[in-house]
Amino acid sequence: MIASPKPYQRGKCLPSSNPFQRLADLLDGVTPGRDPIIMTIGEPQNAIPDFTADVLAENMGDFRRYPPINGTPEFRQAVASWLDRRYALDGTVDADHGVLPLNGSREGLSFGAIAARDQLDKGLDHPVVILPNPFYQTYAAAAHVADAEAVLLDAVAANGFLPDLDSLDPDLLQGTVAFYIASPTNPEGHVVDIAYWQRLIELARKHRFLIFADECYSEIYRETPPPGILEAAKAMGGGFSNIIVLNSLSKRSNLAGLRCGFAAGDPDFLRKWAKFRGLAAPQVPLPAQALAVRAYQDENHVAENRRLYNEKFEAAERILGPILGPVTPEAGFFLWLDVSRWGDGVSVARALWSDIGIKVLPGGYLASDQADGGNPGRNYIRISLTAPLKQVETALDRLANWMGETA
Repeated sequence: MIASPKPYQRGKCLPSSNPFQRLADLLDGVTPGRDPIIMTIGEPQNAIPDFTADVLAENMGDFRRYPPINGTPEFRQAVASWLDRRYALDGTVDADHGVLPLNGSREGLSFGAIAARDQLDKGLDHPVVILPNPFYQTYAAAAHVADAEAVLLDAVAANGFLPDLDSLDPDLLQGTVAFYIASPTNPEGHVVDIAYWQRLIELARKHRFLIFADECYSEIYRETPPPGILEAAKAMGGGFSNIIVLNSLSKRSNLAGLRCGFAAGDPDFLRKWAKFRGLAAPQVPLPAQALAVRAYQDENHVAENRRLYNEKFEAAERILGPILGPVTPEAGFFLWLDVSRWGDGVSVARALWSDIGIKVLPGGYLASDQADGGNPGRNYIRISLTAPLKQVETALDRLANWMGETA
């Protein structure tokens, strides 16, 4: 990154090497101290919906058909109806023009910045893409493929693990084409409230940039459903201009391998984006869309999925709370633990593998180094609670014992 006197970082942002590859390099040649338990990747292990096989079987013949790039009417309506029920939108989502199927939300996150750059046509030699730090690494890839300057806003505990919007000056925002933000956040599990969403929407409309709101963890929460950006926009009036929300079935329905997600919001942007995707992107297979229709019509499997995750967080609170204090985030399925008492995240991750066979991800691998050498994730580790409850309890018991012995 290029050094800057501003309270954020600027510069061309090449996507860093994969955090999991960095972890593999860190642990290369290190023998686990006990039988290994992997708690790194956020790959769901809870059951897929029980209707999955039947729906796919009923639609197998459609694998020979080229799907329409803007999806089937049934898919678009199912997504619009789910958004309407989930966020009380009173039918304001345009099912025909305000919903677009994606090959998983990652596709939209990766290439949305290109469409934002081209559609906004601000005449910028150096367009800006803003992202939080730590961040889902795909956001950096989006800035890179859009040939944009990346501005990273540290999302730290003092700011509720959210970017400080007041730190951004108007000149910077005038040059911005896309702002990436997740709620619930990954890795911290923090939830954006309505007031923050509305402040961000105001900035986007004033300075003409697109918000890409990554809401993939929206249904993995403890008690209160997180508010969404479309919900905040409806309360403001003015439709969904400058807003794109992205979500998928990966976390909600444990269907990560289906690669079926959606983008919804600004109909003008989505209509033009669909034309570009018609040339550059693969369509979502029709059987996958049929399964998505069924999944978005059913909340029973979602509630059960959420219950299973909450059991694991209850275990985490019981086992780690006496040592670390409260550890349960508002949402998501990760623990984001400050381990500075035992070292930085990298040294702790290596020690946990060599001492007790627990594989976790250093928080610094999910963030970018600052110009001064600092890193907002340096003192943290991220632990995925996707494994079955008994395995999670075993791993956390080992971790608690290790912490007690090495403090």
